[in-house]
This record gives sequence, structure tokens and C-alpha cells, in this order.
Amino acid sequence: MDYILTFDQGTSSSRAILFDKNAEVVAMSQREIKQFYPAKNLVEQDATEIYESQIACARDVMKRTGIGAKNIAAIGITNQRETTILWDKETGEPVYKAIVWQDKRTHAFCKLLRETHSATVGNKTGLIIDSYFSATKIRWILDKVEGLRKKAEQGRILFGTVDSWLVWKLTAGKLHITDVSNASRTMLFNINTLEWDKDLLRLFDIPAAMLPEVVDTSAVYGTTAPDIFDGEIALGALVGDQQAALFGQLAVKEGMMKNTFGTGCFMLMNTGEKPRFSTHRLLTTVAWRFGGKTNYALEGNIFIAGAAVKWLRDNLHLIENTAQSEEYALGLKDSGGIFVIPALAGLGAPYWSEKVNGAIFGLTLDSTKEHIVRATLESLAFRSKDLVKLMKKDSGIKVSSLAVDGGASANNFLMQYLADLLNVKVIRPAMVETTALGAAYFAGIASGLWTMDDLLKMKRDERIFYPSQERKSTKKQYKKWKKIVRKMLKG
Repeated sequence: MDYILTFDQGTSSSRAILFDKNAEVVAMSQREIKQFYPAKNLVEQDATEIYESQIACARDVMKRTGIGAKNIAAIGITNQRETTILWDKETGEPVYKAIVWQDKRTHAFCKLLRETHSATVGNKTGLIIDSYFSATKIRWILDKVEGLRKKAEQGRILFGTVDSWLVWKLTAGKLHITDVSNASRTMLFNINTLEWDKDLLRLFDIPAAMLPEVVDTSAVYGTTAPDIFDGEIALGALVGDQQAALFGQLAVKEGMMKNTFGTGCFMLMNTGEKPRFSTHRLLTTVAWRFGGKTNYALEGNIFIAGAAVKWLRDNLHLIENTAQSEEYALGLKDSGGIFVIPALAGLGAPYWSEKVNGAIFGLTLDSTKEHIVRATLESLAFRSKDLVKLMKKDSGIKVSSLAVDGGASANNFLMQYLADLLNVKVIRPAMVETTALGAAYFAGIASGLWTMDDLLKMKRDERIFYPSQERKSTKKQYKKWKKIVRKMLKG
């Protein structure tokens, strides 16, 4: 059995990726899934569609490659985090639509709780009380659906994040589990004791009988029901998507970091075997647990990253495609005194202001569209610098390198500017599917296909960006940019 099958269940699509024993992609299949918006700030999905689309993708790659269940060592599952699914234990049917992590329906309740319980929740979970996480979503469904709370108290209703739901369906209801990385995103899990917390369950009024068993990130939990793939396949990994990307980058040592440049940015730092709690409203989360050890991470996100480049293309029509942004930036010696504040959806850490809007400063008669494009890319590096500074303060750990992935990481100008600004090497891997790869690594370890030494030997970098002589000028630009941001925050 020389293959690993990865389920990469994301917010906008389900994907299945088949990896060979060298961790190379053999085949991939993807299907979009619908999102429903019943009202402003409400986001839902069909849990049945999530499962069926994922199975369809897996069957597709197996059919196209001729690789059957008997050839696959294990399945690794990585998933959109925090999305909340409740289903009937007896029928296996969802009792309400999946409430997606983006959903804000419990915002008012969370705001009320923050006034009295922020410290308690933060110290136990490493999280900020927010509708982003699962706890208040569960409570809302229990209160919304008539008679549901009583059934939940009787153990007849189950809760799970997407990983739990997939495993339940894959095993025909034999396993109700989640791993530590996903559990740590529910706002019900104590990351110090690594257990569901009774005080938090009381606070959110959630019956313990609903909750899945918490397991290691990498382990053989059981097998799929034989009729799904014409044979049983071992289930070898469960891991939240951002933690999977951290492991996919093999950021396995304390102080190693990754930044995923998607629509926004997700930055995670491996902080070792002890949780480091943030004083700057970053999140402390469980990265993974296997081999008798638990690793933790600090996490911060930037609302706008790749979306800013898309904005240049689709709204301002300054570039025809994203690759052109690199061409424009490299063709200039600087941004011509222009500074962009990429607050197209507010400013996150360390500013935490939803009132600040995006802005362009320093326009003159000499300004060109190329200057604006370059300044926008520079601003993405500045926002990344903001997060790195906070993580260094919160962790007390020296940053040695930054691994990058996601669409905007293909921009060579941005990556070099980031290396200069941070004064560390920026590493872009040969394998860009780092989220799926991380889940594959975990499943491969669980099944015995790989050891950690094997993974480290297989690691290949496409390019490493080293700090250059431009370090001083980028530092000066960052100081000027910070000064503008401070003025905007003052109004």
C-alpha cells in the first residue's frame, strides 16, 4: 500500500488528492459546494452535500488512476475549522444546516459574554469570545430547533466540526471523534488539560453527551465502511486546515512559522509543547498531538492579502492579471512615495479597528498605476511584519524563517520584500498544496508509510528568499507606513 488519500474539505469546495510514496501528487479532484446566505452575515452549507461532494472527489481520483482501496495505506482528513454540524444519532441526518465559521448570527451574544467571561474563556481555550468559533453556534441551533435540546441531553443529538461529520459518515456511525486541533477551535476545549471543559459547557449551556471523543491528530482510528470505496481504508489523520498547512511546511520546531497568502493571511508559529497565551489578541491553539507529544501554535490573521491584488485587477483595473503585479513592482526602484493601507475589510491585529477604511496616500502628478500596484504589495508585507512582531513579543521566541504558501506567495517581488523587511529567510516549497500535504504526512506516519526522518528527507523547496541589501530601505518604509496608520486610527 503505497498511496495516501487526502480529503481537503474547504469552505468553497471539497477536494481529494492522491499522493504516492514520495509525497508527489498523483491525481486531484475538486467540486464546489454551495453556500447559503439566508440573511445578512448568515452563512450556511448543506452538511449532506459536504459529505457527498467529498466522496465523489475521492471516487473520481481512484477511478481515474485505477488505484483501489487495497493500494491506499490511509486517508488523511483536513477541513475548514469551526463550521458546526448537528445530526441525529439514530438516523444520521443533519437537524439543521451547517453553520459556517464566517457566520455572525451570535455576534450580539458573544459581545455580551465578553463583558464578563473574556478572561476565563481566554485562559482555558486561548481564544477570544467570538461567533467565529463553534460553541455559540451549537447553542443557537439547540435553542432554535424545537425539542432539540432535550434530545441532546438524552444523547440522541451529536455535534461535530466537519472532520467529525465526515468520519461518522465514513464509518457508518461507528466513530464519533475529533482531533485536538479541531477541538481547540470550538471554544469548549481546555487546551491546558486537553479535555472538554465542564465550566465552558455550563457557560454555553451545551450537553456533554453531544461531544465527540478527542483523539490524536495522527493515529489509525478505524476504517471506512467497505461499501463506500469497494473495500476498507484506514483513517489515519484528522487536522484543521491551518494546522495542516503548518505541518505540511514541516514547521515542526519551536519558532518555525508559516504564512498562507490566500484571500487573507493565516500566520501560525509553532510555540513548542507549552501554550503561549497572547497579550495582543492573537489566538493560542493546539497545532497537533501525536507520538505522545502536543505542539501548540500562536495564530493571527490578516483580513486582506490576495484580495487586495484581486481588487487592483477587478475593481481598479490597474492590472490584467495577478502576475502583472510582480512585473510592475520589479520594474520600479520604489513606490514613488505612495503608501497603501489595505483595510478593505477593517484592520485586524494589532489595531483591531473595523472603522478604518482602505486608503492611498502620497499621490502626485508623477504617480503611476505601477506605483500604486507596488505600494499595495508592500503593504501586504507590512501587515505580515505586524503579525511577526506580535508573535515574537507573545512567544519570546526568535524567528528564524518564514515558510509561505497560497496564491500570492508566487509573487517573487512580495516574497523578497518580505525577506528584507523581516530580515529572515522566506521559504517557498516546491509542493504548494501544503494543507493537503500536511494531512497526508500525518496519515502516512500513522499508517507506517513514512517516519518523520523520511518526511524531512523528502522536503523540497522551490525557492528561498534571503535578506538583501535593501533591508534598511524596507525598514524605513515600514516606519513611515506605521506612522500613517497611527494617524488614521486617531481619526
